[in-house]
Amino acid sequence: MTHASHRVALVTGSSRGLGRAIALRLGRDGHAVAVNALQGDVDAAAVVETIRAAGGMADVFLGDVTDEPAVQALTTQITAQLGPVEVLVCNATGPQPDIALTDTGWSEHLDQLRFFVASPVTVGRAVVDGMRDRGWGRIVHIDSEVVDRVPLGRSPYVTAKSAQLGLMRSWAAELAPHGITVNTVGPGFIPVERHAEVAPAVLAEYVAGVPAGHLGSVEDVAHAVSFFVSEEASFITGQRLVVDGGRGVL
Repeated sequence: MTHASHRVALVTGSSRGLGRAIALRLGRDGHAVAVNALQGDVDAAAVVETIRAAGGMADVFLGDVTDEPAVQALTTQITAQLGPVEVLVCNATGPQPDIALTDTGWSEHLDQLRFFVASPVTVGRAVVDGMRDRGWGRIVHIDSEVVDRVPLGRSPYVTAKSAQLGLMRSWAAELAPHGITVNTVGPGFIPVERHAEVAPAVLAEYVAGVPAGHLGSVEDVAHAVSFFVSEEASFITGQRLVVDGGRGVL
């Protein structure tokens, strides 16, 4: 796959987990990567150093991407230091608690919608005008298999991820005439740092339902994002690529 060298890529929530792997991959692809995390994060600098050690370009940009003033400050800083954002990966996430339906109210839904709808809308609006002016842009969402395989006790999360899918499709249709593609990658369950306490028996039960016979890796998701950002994917928009080892076909 070919990638235009030194296009500026903002990966929200990229100090660890899936976001870290995506940032590292885009750095290897030749993009200048804006590594984003919350104020006080101690891991983002290590991601930047890893990208730089491999000969890439990157810098840390701290800020809460669910807060509109913080997003404006963040994108202004990125433009000043690296250049305007040309690739946006909407990856930032927050806690995803198990909550019984009878204990779930609107506030719990808003907590999830804040990350998976409000944040992409806020960050997207901050960068899309520049993308339209340049006639080129890539926006990639990270959603989840829960859109298709609904877990119990997660209705706010499932609702927000489903809304994110609708957001992606709407933006894809409206932005396609301006040379901007909008797609989403839907991972199956891929353990990252925040899943450290998941019991081995739970992992084994999940793997038993994966035709590939094993869990996916963060790099599997990063590869899919890299494809959507590439020049080869310039005529692909409004699509959802599920990375789940075949689990969704069962």
